[in-house]
Amino acid sequence: MNTDIQTADVTVIGAGIIGISCALQLQKKGLNVRVVDRLPPGEGTSYGNAGIFAECGCVPVNLPGFAWQIPKLMLDPVGPLSIPASYLLKAAPWGLPFVWNSRRSKFEKVADALNTLLVDATQLHLDQAREAGAEQWLSASPYYYLYRDRANFDKDSVAWEARRKRGIRYDLLQDQQVREVEPAVSGAFGLMASLHNHGFANNPEQLVKALARSFTDNGGEILLREIRDIEFHDGRPSALVTHKERLPIDKLVVAAGVWSRQLAAKLDRDVPLQSERGYHIEVSAPGLKLNSPIMFAEGKLVATPMNGGIRFAGLVEFGGLDAEPNTRFASRLLHHAKTLFPSIDTREYREWMGHRPSLPDSLPVIDQSPNHASVYYAFGHQHMGLTLGPRTGLLIAELVSSGQTEVDLSPYSISRF
Repeated sequence: MNTDIQTADVTVIGAGIIGISCALQLQKKGLNVRVVDRLPPGEGTSYGNAGIFAECGCVPVNLPGFAWQIPKLMLDPVGPLSIPASYLLKAAPWGLPFVWNSRRSKFEKVADALNTLLVDATQLHLDQAREAGAEQWLSASPYYYLYRDRANFDKDSVAWEARRKRGIRYDLLQDQQVREVEPAVSGAFGLMASLHNHGFANNPEQLVKALARSFTDNGGEILLREIRDIEFHDGRPSALVTHKERLPIDKLVVAAGVWSRQLAAKLDRDVPLQSERGYHIEVSAPGLKLNSPIMFAEGKLVATPMNGGIRFAGLVEFGGLDAEPNTRFASRLLHHAKTLFPSIDTREYREWMGHRPSLPDSLPVIDQSPNHASVYYAFGHQHMGLTLGPRTGLLIAELVSSGQTEVDLSPYSISRF
């Protein structure tokens, strides 16, 4: 193996929105930074998300009472959840704590911890994109939660009360007001919550690529490598062994999404990081206009206007990293697309499946290794990966450069597992 490669001040494993945001913010601190990933920037999980900067995302999926909804969700043929029978036993070590964490006392703590990270998330994205010359790929925007009527909105009262309690502001639009802002929405839906201080990326892949170009234009390095092992010298991580060469390392940031689990196990401990397989279809010639992103509360998916059409993203499937995509999920998304927009033309669409990196308490790991002072973690952002990219980058840059951060990181510690 070639060993004639120079050591960077910091090596970041992962070229998604989390890894690239970390690299940019570390670079701003004057550090020489290298990013390593097997895929080019933005072509992993960051490629296919819903594109939302969801400052309202302090409400985890496992709301109080979630456990009683699981059978109904799984039996619904167009529902948002699927766990193949063959995977139930493998999912149990993650799923049982996930359900246990839905009790009210834990829910409130998780919501507080998520909200701490989400403050000003949209503005941080706008600032990061402006500095990188990537403004064309994102914008501030309303974010709508769509319901059939007030009664259905009130069924989500626990979630909305949690948002109100944490300063999330919104207006309620009804009937004709709904049609005025989004004329294509079906007349069956008569109420929308319009959330303030949100935004979206109209092409998440291109946003990450534009950020990555700014990083390399300013002297950063991105290497496409498959990491096969980590070498240690005198008990300290000293090099990444890749399929091409040995890469010496000084400080290391693990931001590899769901693939961070094996790296963390090598460095510190096994963490219960699971893939929540998410799906999207992108309708390229819908024949209608969508002005702003809409969360379809009934179907638990998001419709987002992209520069390539309208993307319908959501659903959760537990099936591991290696199983083939579930082709039936496209039909679920098409069903919801036609329910939302009766006039939509769905003849031309693309399908995608990716891996949300999820931990059973719905919080990410943002931390310095308890065993290796030179190692830092930034993974497990579940449904909030895109939203929390810039914030995570800022926190990691502070942690690496000074050992201090603007927020208490104890809720996001790897030692909680």
